[in-house]
Amino acid sequence: MLVLGFGGPEGSDDVMPFLLNVTRGRGIPPERLEAVAEHYHHFGGVSPINDQNKALVAALEAELTGAGIDLPVYWGNRNWAPYVEDAWRQMADDGIEHAYVLATSAYASFSGCRQYHEDVARARVALELDPSAPTGPTGEKLPHYFDAPGFVQANAEALAAAIASLPEEVRGTARLVATAHSIPNAMAAVAGPGGGAYEAELQRAAQLVVEAAAPGRDFDLVWQSRSGPPSVPWLEPDVNDHLRALAESGETAVVLFPIGFISDHLEVIWDLDNEAEETAGELGLAFARAATAGTHPAFVASLRELLVERRAGGEPRLGTNCPASCCFVQRPARPAA
Repeated sequence: MLVLGFGGPEGSDDVMPFLLNVTRGRGIPPERLEAVAEHYHHFGGVSPINDQNKALVAALEAELTGAGIDLPVYWGNRNWAPYVEDAWRQMADDGIEHAYVLATSAYASFSGCRQYHEDVARARVALELDPSAPTGPTGEKLPHYFDAPGFVQANAEALAAAIASLPEEVRGTARLVATAHSIPNAMAAVAGPGGGAYEAELQRAAQLVVEAAAPGRDFDLVWQSRSGPPSVPWLEPDVNDHLRALAESGETAVVLFPIGFISDHLEVIWDLDNEAEETAGELGLAFARAATAGTHPAFVASLRELLVERRAGGEPRLGTNCPASCCFVQRPARPAA
């Protein structure tokens, strides 16, 4: 099993090279990169995503062992060490013949699903082109898990705890707001076989979480962490703009639950715990933020169940068996070296 993540810097000197890896070929303005770099420098240049992925690997190892499944768990990243190519080489050196790939994204989209397929393909090609390398494993990505019972349970318990943390007089009326990473409108339009799957899956996951944690309550789905050039339309409203609209409409309290993320990495703790909480404070809104699934035992158990389903030859589902056009985004050609 390979846990395939986004990656993150491990120190201040890593921050800008990491961001250049992430944004290569996407036309991100330099001033935006500098602004995001400051977010990382605020935490000493170290992204919390790395320790969170190490914790997930350890939790999966324990879960598999406890279920009597003898399967090693590896870790690789798209944008920083340990790179997926290095993990694939290590699996080949260890004699692994087939890898089940768990992406640290639960949803459809180019960057959240298709690009992980491309990461695996790139790693396999790199190994095949190395005449000194052993034969590498075949690989398959595990399906989307936005509606997996354990993912829903973990998020529902976190949402219930966040609601309970508010002053008693506003708990029953606080507006529930699900957040996810904004992506370009064009990317959202082609997500999934018929398009629109990114928003649809997020809406469904948020609905399941609210039904479990606070039945009958309304909720909103909004966006955060936009990083593209201003000329390109991205999903809206931004969470901070939405908080302003809620305050203007007379709301007095808000609970954010970052359903689009599986762990409390930098975009959660900066964009929500820093910027959104500051916005809420300026508006006089009582504020609480729910935790992400992380290594919640029910979530980890659901990931094991995904693996068992694929090992047993279960019917391929979206995320594992994707049509060629799924989530396809035309990217500009990179200049010749």
